[in-house]
Amino acid sequence: MNLEDTLLMIPGPVPVAPRILRAMSKPIIGHRGSEFGKMYAECRETLQEVFATKNDIFIISGSGSCAMEAAVGNIIGEKDTLVAIENGKFGERFREIGGRYGNVKSVKSDWTKGEPIDLEKVETALAEGAKAVSLVHNETSVGIKNPASEVGKLAKKYGALFIMDGVTSIGGDDVQVDKWGVDLAVVGSQKCLGAPPGASAISVSEKAWGSMVAKPPYYMDLKSYKKSADKDQTPYTPAVPLFFAMHEALLIIKEEGVQARIKRHEMYANAVRAAADGMNIEMFPQLNKHSKYSNTVSAMKIPAGIDDGKLRGGMKELGIQVSGGQGSLSGKIFRIGTMGNVSKRDILSTIEALELVLHKNGVVKKIGAGIEAASNILM
Repeated sequence: MNLEDTLLMIPGPVPVAPRILRAMSKPIIGHRGSEFGKMYAECRETLQEVFATKNDIFIISGSGSCAMEAAVGNIIGEKDTLVAIENGKFGERFREIGGRYGNVKSVKSDWTKGEPIDLEKVETALAEGAKAVSLVHNETSVGIKNPASEVGKLAKKYGALFIMDGVTSIGGDDVQVDKWGVDLAVVGSQKCLGAPPGASAISVSEKAWGSMVAKPPYYMDLKSYKKSADKDQTPYTPAVPLFFAMHEALLIIKEEGVQARIKRHEMYANAVRAAADGMNIEMFPQLNKHSKYSNTVSAMKIPAGIDDGKLRGGMKELGIQVSGGQGSLSGKIFRIGTMGNVSKRDILSTIEALELVLHKNGVVKKIGAGIEAASNILM
């Protein structure tokens, strides 16, 4: 397999546009100089638009999990309680991070069955007392979009801070940090923003600033980031090439327009779901009145008559890489990412490859239904 010819259609990292790759090859500059400062300031300003917030925003030289830990570690101390909402792999991660810093009260749904979150259970947990509640807005492990607005209302009702993982929704779906009352929101570079892996960003509300712990993580001390950001700098040596990439990726987002980008992601996800329906492939997540299918990744059950190895392996032979299930969902579901700077051609190529593989293995009797269904949405 020629990796240079492989199309990544996974829930991150995503294909990186050539102009972003070229930006990374620029000569290294001093990170305490005015050139870096101007770039950093422009990135933060654009990210505020993408997050839909007036809150402070900082870029961290660390992945989305690093930003998740920054959010929790600056707020939760030994005597504090975090209500961690879990209906997927990354909801579990919030719980695990929270356990390193304080007490965790987990509100679980059986994500191995694709169950949505139960807001009544969330409210019960918050009513018992908690400093903060964490939510993964878009849970890629199961392809479900969780009700961030409703969780924000519950957090406000019970005086808790709202920590939200927007790693795979910010920049690709409607996210309203201020409107939803999100106190700390995080995003990863290699998802909807369309940049390479290794960087993340976090927004911090005024309420959150007033609730910081006395001894936060050293490298991810948000007060240090704020002090440095006032001088258009980072507190520690940044990954300069990744900042070049982030800056270029955000320029692309500004050129496309945030709302246009959101609509494009929605259209692509609708096309994949329509194609799945045309091929009689069942979506994996269960929905209730508060949850929706993800607009950035579609999780589907592996059809009877084919296994994970033949499905994803066959697509890989055709130059398309999609993801399987995580943990106990391995071999049971597959996931197609529709995020970042992918195109209509990428979507159609992915559906065509899937249909060919299913036809070869006798799962789909006649080729064309999937492509036709997707084309009706894309064209």
